[in-house]
Amino acid sequence: MKKHLSNSEVKEINLQLHNLYKSENFIDKKDVVILEDDIIKINNKAAFFYYTANNNNNNVVEGNTAKLIVPILKMILENNLDNYFYKNLKKVTVDMGAVKFVVSGADVMRPGIVSFDDGILKDEIVLVVDVNHKKPLAVGRMMFSGDEAKAMASGKIVKNVHWVGDKIWNSM
Repeated sequence: MKKHLSNSEVKEINLQLHNLYKSENFIDKKDVVILEDDIIKINNKAAFFYYTANNNNNNVVEGNTAKLIVPILKMILENNLDNYFYKNLKKVTVDMGAVKFVVSGADVMRPGIVSFDDGILKDEIVLVVDVNHKKPLAVGRMMFSGDEAKAMASGKIVKNVHWVGDKIWNSM
């Protein structure tokens, strides 16, 4: 269902974007903002989607779940290095052997990770990039803090919530 968002709803989204990603008024008052099937479109371009997460403290909590606003990869890739979210989301870098698994929707495992940005928190939304080109492959949610993950030798580290070629990517 398609819904044009009111100014107060847009303000709420901007507030959530600020709380999650430290962005300042990412959506302008002049922008046309539509919510369609949990996808937020700005001026007819898909920019974000709602991801339902369990036990997360970073957003509006309903019971034991929260709806997080997550940036869509195509929006990040449009301007890549100049994109606010490319510059400001913390990154988890994977080796080239992990790429085919990540873009197939697999969670990111510790052996495939070559580096983490400093200060990553548990449950934080991160950008998964490849080691050679630094291209965004997926957006994920950390299952451990960066420090905890660095100390691990195996196991799932990042829950893959959106990747190149998934349902959201293909619906754009």
